[in-house]
Amino acid sequence: MDLVEQLRAFGLSLPGAHRKSPWPDHDDLAVKDKTFAYLPGKGKPFSLSCKLPYTGYEALQLPFAEPTGYGLGKSGWVSFSPPADHIPSFNQLKEWVEESYRAQAPRKLVKELDARDDG
Repeated sequence: MDLVEQLRAFGLSLPGAHRKSPWPDHDDLAVKDKTFAYLPGKGKPFSLSCKLPYTGYEALQLPFAEPTGYGLGKSGWVSFSPPADHIPSFNQLKEWVEESYRAQAPRKLVKELDARDDG
């Protein structure tokens, strides 16, 4: 399983998460129809866009990070397009996806995730 598929599987394990494909070449992650991670389609180079209200400033210091286009950057979205030899660790990617999920998910589902983490 490649990195994007692993990340997608992690995202889909979050309460209420589902796939969303609003455009060709996208297979994104959403909760209650609100996207929380933009992922590339099969065969495309690695990229990731997440809403990072807490770690966004820090993440933007990375050379392959930039505010997400279409005005999303103003709302705390960060896009990562690292070269293949500079892709962050899987744990770091999971942290960004989870932070974005928590920013987009209804409070009830975040509480469900917290309860699962505490268990």
